[in-house]
Order: sequence, then C-alpha cells, then structure tokens
Amino acid sequence: MKKILPALLLICGSVATAQAQLLPGFEVGLKGGLNFSKLKSDGKYFNSDNKAGYQAGLYGRVGVLGFHVQPEVYITGKNTTVKGQGEDGSSTTTDVKFTTVDVPVLLGKRFGLGPIGARIQTGPIFSFKVDDNQPKVIDQLNPNNYKKSGTSWAFGVGADISSLRVDVRYEMGLNKVNNESQANPKINMWSIGLGYRLFSIL
Repeated sequence: MKKILPALLLICGSVATAQAQLLPGFEVGLKGGLNFSKLKSDGKYFNSDNKAGYQAGLYGRVGVLGFHVQPEVYITGKNTTVKGQGEDGSSTTTDVKFTTVDVPVLLGKRFGLGPIGARIQTGPIFSFKVDDNQPKVIDQLNPNNYKKSGTSWAFGVGADISSLRVDVRYEMGLNKVNNESQANPKINMWSIGLGYRLFSIL
C-alpha cells in the first residue's frame, strides 16, 4: 500500500497537468530584450553591419490543445551601420537608427507539461515607424523616402520556466524600408527576449 499510494498520486498529478495543457488558457506579461539589426539590399549598393538595439513592451497568449496565439506590442530600437556612397559620390559610413512600434501576431506550439516547457513560433510582425535618424545621406537610403510602416516574418523558439519567458527569434523583412530605392533595402533582425508573466487564467 505504501508503494501504491505515491504512484497513484504521481499519476493523478500527471493527468491533471496534462488536462491543464488541453484546456483554454490566457496570460499577459511584460517583455524586453536585445536585438541585432542589419539592412539587406539587392545588389551591392551598400554594406551593413549589425548593431545592438532594444525591445520593451507587453505580450499576451491564448492557448488550447497545446497550440497558442501570442499577440505582442512593444517599442523597438533598430540600429545598424551602413557603408555606401554619399551625395558627393565619396565613400561614407553612417549609423542608421529606427524606432518603431512592433505588433507581432505569432502562432505557436508548446511542448512540455506544467511550469516548464519549450515553444516554437512563427508569424507576421507589423511595424510602424515613430522615428528615424540618419546623420548622413547615403545613396539609396535617403531618410526623406523612408516608409512609415512595414512587415516582417518571424521564426522563433522559446522556453517557459515558471513565470519566466525566454525567446530567440529571427525576423526577415518582407518590405523595403525606402520608397524610392533600386536597392530594395530590408531589415533583418535577430532578437533575444525575456518576459515575465503578470497573471494567467486557466
């Protein structure tokens, strides 16, 4: 009997945890992180180097049957160094900085039971520019022609550890950032995020 009782308790706990994963759930939390952005062009119009930026905002998650939809909203600082030709034709280097409001809508799958699990996610990210800064005008990257919004597609993996959320993502730019550019410059970005669940409803 002494051996059977702990086994029964373990089985009951496992079943309850599994049922919790199958039932609808909802959570909201804070998130922040670092990103590393790079501008990619068609052809050799300019070269771009990664620079660190930031992210800060909120996330939500609605899940059922192990799948979830995760909408987010946050302020993002995207920085990169660009080398190209200046207005006078000479070679020049400048720091390009964008500040955007990003709204990802990600579809994901969670693996694991209880407070510890792993996730895979993918989905679109809609970006709305609120500021840009380019001290020097480089051919194919005139700040006066920057677009006000853009879309990228994210691929990511993550982990849940109790109330902590860890994410690593790659964002592939789908739209060029400049309206009048043969280079078709697009922003590609890696990000490492850390979140904290404020509350949840199961």
